[in-house]
Amino acid sequence: MLCFGMPTLIEVPELRRSAELCRRLGLRFIELNMSFPQNQLDRLDLAELKAVKEEYGIFYTIHIDESMDPCSVNPRIAKVYREDMRRTVALARELEIPTLNMHLLRGIYVTLPDRRVYIYGENEDFFLRQLRSFRDEMTEAIGDSAVRICVENTDGFDRQFLIDGVDTLLESPAFGLTFDIGHDHAIKRIDEPLLLARGERLHHMHMHDGRGTNVHLALGDGEMDIPYFLRLAQSHDCRVVLETKTVAALEHSVDWLRERGYF
Repeated sequence: MLCFGMPTLIEVPELRRSAELCRRLGLRFIELNMSFPQNQLDRLDLAELKAVKEEYGIFYTIHIDESMDPCSVNPRIAKVYREDMRRTVALARELEIPTLNMHLLRGIYVTLPDRRVYIYGENEDFFLRQLRSFRDEMTEAIGDSAVRICVENTDGFDRQFLIDGVDTLLESPAFGLTFDIGHDHAIKRIDEPLLLARGERLHHMHMHDGRGTNVHLALGDGEMDIPYFLRLAQSHDCRVVLETKTVAALEHSVDWLRERGYF
């Protein structure tokens, strides 16, 4: 049976209310999004997280702050991001959180008359050196725990430096992949072959429906072949976040799955 969870929702900012919704819908986990103020490390209460986890019979995954960029050309900024990530790994180990979901940022670009040039692409040796250092630091922090840092597809791994970056991180067993099926649908599924070619590292999935570039729709409200992706998640034993943006869309998605026997 697939393991479904829910994202942090704007409408439900409090942890306990989120846990109540999670259990009411029969979901297994909450993905704590660290782009939200209430989920900053200095505001999260470890004792409360443990108590809620035990009371409601759920667990957590974490969506790393989307601005997190360990490759920043400013070494002071990169240092802060890495320190924050080490602290997040420590929290994950304490709470037995299996997945830290992160974006791989493509960074700043310069617009020339005929093309867009990415600073990281033009300085790929620097980019990959930074990623190797980050990878090794996080691998040491994770140690022998079951925590995995999963890289999510966002705007497309459509540049060689991004593909090389993904593969550099995957050289460590501490890293894996997240397949966001809606993001990929919006860019005409260009990332799916890359992700499936590395399918043994696919551990996590963000699932939402889409129509054209309009994504984060409730399941059944778009044009995507959701049963195909559910089979894919099952075959790779992925945890699945029903990544809608409203309570109503989350409820609709759970109903859609339940009507089809996925719950």
